[in-house]
Amino acid sequence: MYGSAALLAGGALGGTLWRGLAEPRTALAFGLLVAVGELARWGALPGEREPAPLGAAGALAYALLGENAGQRATHGVLQTLAVVAAATLAGSVPHLARRRGPALDHLARRVLTTAFAAVCFQPLYDAGYASGSDGLVERFGKGPFYAATLLLLLVLTALCDAVLAALLLRARTRHPFGPLLRDELRALLHIGSAVCATGAVIALGVAVAGLWALPVFCVPLLLTQLSYRRYAAVRTTYRQTIASLARATEIAGYTPHGHARRVAELSRAVGRELGLSGPELTVLEYAALMHDIGQLSLVDPVPEGATAFLPADEQRRIALLGGEVVRQTGVPAAVAVVVERQADPYREQPLSARIVRTVNAYDDLTGECATASGPLGGSLGALERLRLGTGHDYQPEVVESLARVLSRGGPAPGGTG
Repeated sequence: MYGSAALLAGGALGGTLWRGLAEPRTALAFGLLVAVGELARWGALPGEREPAPLGAAGALAYALLGENAGQRATHGVLQTLAVVAAATLAGSVPHLARRRGPALDHLARRVLTTAFAAVCFQPLYDAGYASGSDGLVERFGKGPFYAATLLLLLVLTALCDAVLAALLLRARTRHPFGPLLRDELRALLHIGSAVCATGAVIALGVAVAGLWALPVFCVPLLLTQLSYRRYAAVRTTYRQTIASLARATEIAGYTPHGHARRVAELSRAVGRELGLSGPELTVLEYAALMHDIGQLSLVDPVPEGATAFLPADEQRRIALLGGEVVRQTGVPAAVAVVVERQADPYREQPLSARIVRTVNAYDDLTGECATASGPLGGSLGALERLRLGTGHDYQPEVVESLARVLSRGGPAPGGTG
């Protein structure tokens, strides 16, 4: 996919240089808009689906631009790609220099999505102009049919972008494609819809009012971006608060250092492998971070915090105590359910509880097995003991998903707990 994007961008730049730049003022205005949008990524938080919504909206608007102040636009598909690719690369240089995020994924998505929108719209719009027959505007006018056509193109472009994002993430993480695509499609209802709407409004505004419409219609998206990042910052702070609360067992000496973090990271990877997405992964991560918090209610700490070696009744009692503590912290009730159900037989558990129980046992077992046979033997020995317990304690599918994650170099536990 990187190669396809590079070939498209290189061919567009070469073709534009060969033919010359049409409507240079318009090209410069949209190029600056895209570049400024990319520079505005400085405040982006890790994991944002669209870190540069203004740049995305500007690229989409240029691809859907049919007229400029009542005059037919003549920039064409190749110039659209060339301007967007050059502006995106120019705005991304500071981020590439500081190695902030998967920049190649972002560049490839921007080029390929813009190419899709431009190829779908501009030949259709210019059909009458090039052949003397009726084009899109001549045939349908600028009324409801034209708006419906733009809406359909926006929907198709958004779906194309979601598929590209899921494919790129799949190639980088090896997570199942289906859950990744569901996450991307769910994100379209939030910042994705704002980007599509702004891109279409900018294109229509420039068609009537000229380039002065650019700054006017960019303000709402900038405000939306600011509000979204504040919300994302609140969620990040919330997660950090939960992680700090989960470390209480480590500070008090009930569990080894880093146990909750290791279980959370590995549980999230296993959840991805099993097809969980979005809110389900968030609940799973929070429950994994807080799964041992019930040990704070014990008078005598469990040796090394290894609850996997305790009798079933004692494990269940600690889990129920943990669920009571979690309910008092204000986190979603689903998190408390996972924590208090983690010691039940796996056939009676929700999937998230099965994952937490299996990964927690794996982290406990690696330390015991590693003591006898070394780190490699610890991992393999722990997996073998988990497989022996699949009749009652651990779901076989969860254990095998854990094995696949570890075989790909997933988060490796480092000690008992």
